[in-house]
Parts: sequence; structure tokens; C-alpha cells
Amino acid sequence: MITKIEDINDERVRHFSQLTEAQLRNRLDPSQGIFIAESPKVIQVALDAGYQPLSLLCEEKHILGDASRIVAQLQEQGAEIYTGDRHLLATLTGYTLTRGVLCAMRRPEELMVEKVLEGTRRVVVIDGVVDATNVGAIFRSAAALGIDAVLVTRSSCDPWNRRAIRVSMGSVFLVPWTWLDDYAQLRQLGFKTCAMALEDRSIGIDHPILREQERLAIIMGTEGDGLPQQTIADADFVVKIPMAHGVDSLNVAAAASVAFWELTKTER
Repeated sequence: MITKIEDINDERVRHFSQLTEAQLRNRLDPSQGIFIAESPKVIQVALDAGYQPLSLLCEEKHILGDASRIVAQLQEQGAEIYTGDRHLLATLTGYTLTRGVLCAMRRPEELMVEKVLEGTRRVVVIDGVVDATNVGAIFRSAAALGIDAVLVTRSSCDPWNRRAIRVSMGSVFLVPWTWLDDYAQLRQLGFKTCAMALEDRSIGIDHPILREQERLAIIMGTEGDGLPQQTIADADFVVKIPMAHGVDSLNVAAAASVAFWELTKTER
């Protein structure tokens, strides 16, 4: 059934308009947590990956257009579908919808680190990266360049953030990931850690010793201050990307792409 929304205060679509990212996450009851996927392509990636849809908010013109396949799929699964004109939906959500479609989906159960890292060789740790765009871009590069899994510290932006999902183009649904609370877990599982930082002991990213490692975790730090000094001190390797023209650093998402390309060469 497709229901047309006439009132921006309609309670049936409150998770699209009235709930913050923190409220969607629902820390008090994680089993009831929700995330919002945006645009037909991203939503389709999530559906194909098996994520559970709850409801769809879609501009009227897309019901039989860009979102027609998704609408049919959600109708089969019994999910609620709401529609309205472009102006009303923009007023409802506070922004113009990208490609006119939003989908509320159930957050999956948080996975154990051991489960996510099973059978992996090259993983990335996102440590303290708070910008949703950067987190999404790191996930997209990780998926494209052969990173096996992603670990995220609690001080980082939630990968289920709407913008992070959109920027990743749905890659957050393709690469296994979970939260990391203690670097000791990596060492217990046989990983060597590689902190991306400019230090006196930094080695070049093309150093042969890095490719020799059976299991390697690449640690990417926050946009402004980089990694905490203790994280750098505890790392097995401190690694830099050689640069020219006096440039000393790259945006964390760009640096991650370079690191992933170089450090997955042996896998490719």
C-alpha cells in the first residue's frame, strides 16, 4: 500500500524528520535502532545485501520512475511506503531529497571483532574520524581497493549516519565492519598495526616489510590532530606517504585510498 502524506507532522514518518542520528541509533535498545539510506542506488545495494526495510519515503514522480523496482520489492516485503510532492517532502526532512527517495532500515546486530576479522588479511581502523563525508569515502575506497574489513573506534562518526552511507555509495553494506574498543584485540588475532602518521621513525608506505606482513591493520586518524600519540607509540609500524612540493599531508579519505592501493598489492 502507498500512502500519501499531507502533513509534515505526520507521526508515521517521524523517523525521517523528527529524530536525530542519536535517536535513530537508539542506544537504550539497539535492537530497535534505525538507519536512513538515501537514493535508489544506495537503497538497492542495502536491499541486495539483505538489510531489512521498514518504510520508504518517496517523491510521487519516482514511484513509477527511478524507485519503481524498490517500491515493488518493498511492497512484497510488507514495508510501509509513503509519498508526497517534492516541496512537502523537502519541508518534512529539512533538505531536498537526493533522487527523491529515503528508506528507513533496521540496524543490524553489532558484530564481534573476532567474527568480522575471520579470514581477513588487510583491514582498516578508522580512529577518531568525525566527519561523515570522510568516513563514507573511506568505506568506498576500502570496498573498491580490496580491504577485507573495517573497524571503527567509538570516537568516530557512526558509519550508519545518513550522509556517510550516501557518500559511501552503499559500500557500508558491502564491507564487513564493527566497532573496536581495544587495540589489544588486533594483536591477539595476529595483526600487526600500521599507524599512518608523520614521525621521525615513519617508513615509506612502499617499504617491503609492510607487504611481508601476513595480517596488517592500517590505522587512519582524525582530520585535524591525527592519531593519538599513544596509538602511534604502540603501533608496530609508523607509515608515511612520500609527498612533493612541500605538502605534508593529505585529507584522511585521500590518504586512505593511497594506503589501501599500496598495501593490498600482494592481495591483488
